[in-house]
Amino acid sequence: MSAALLELVEKYALVVAFALVGVVMLVSYQASRLFTRGRVHGSAIAIFLGLLAAVVVGFTTGGRKGVADLPLLAGIGTMGGAMFRDLAIVATAYGVRIEDLRASGVHGVVSLVVGLFVAFAAGVAVALAFGVRDPVALTTLGAGAATYIVGPVTGAALGASSEIIALSIAAGLVKAILVMIATPALARTIGLDNPRAAMIFGGVMGTNSGVIAGLAATDPKLVPYGAMTATFYTGLGCLLGPSVMFFLVQFLAGGNG
Repeated sequence: MSAALLELVEKYALVVAFALVGVVMLVSYQASRLFTRGRVHGSAIAIFLGLLAAVVVGFTTGGRKGVADLPLLAGIGTMGGAMFRDLAIVATAYGVRIEDLRASGVHGVVSLVVGLFVAFAAGVAVALAFGVRDPVALTTLGAGAATYIVGPVTGAALGASSEIIALSIAAGLVKAILVMIATPALARTIGLDNPRAAMIFGGVMGTNSGVIAGLAATDPKLVPYGAMTATFYTGLGCLLGPSVMFFLVQFLAGGNG
């Protein structure tokens, strides 16, 4: 019986992955409602549970792919891959009304530039405070402070070490979790209640997962607008990180040297 069940699970690994994620989301949203009264969004709890499971399985198996190292959960590796991630990001754009998109105008563009450069500068500053001086490492860590996607893309392009790339991913994850938790709590204070504000917010924060989860907890109708500029933010960061950002850091490091 167990052998037949194992064979069935391995054959339909992706279906099992979707079912498992569905259960985790159900438990997370129930925990959010019962224990935090919605103050901590269910998505944040789900991400925490996923990271915790990855750490536990990693220590247990000595693997490098988190829960996907377990044969029964190999489908998680496919489900969590770039294909489904990018599909989910692009799909959010279909909820945008063109009128509201045009209305954001220059505000959305400015928010992208300001958000990206401020996050990058903050990441570089923290790295400098911890004694990092290598321009490649500084650029990678600064990019990680933008998002956990921009960090590894920049690091891979510049030839950063795996340790530095891992740190950049960790920095981006911390930012994403902080954004998704803080957004519903601060939304009323910062006037986050309309499409234009959501687009500016997405451009300033940039982290797609954090912005989407935070806006979902605030007002689901705002999600496509924040996701739109947050997606542009990620693309712009991947473009500027290994080029303009790196040359800027290299110039400043050389000038200080």
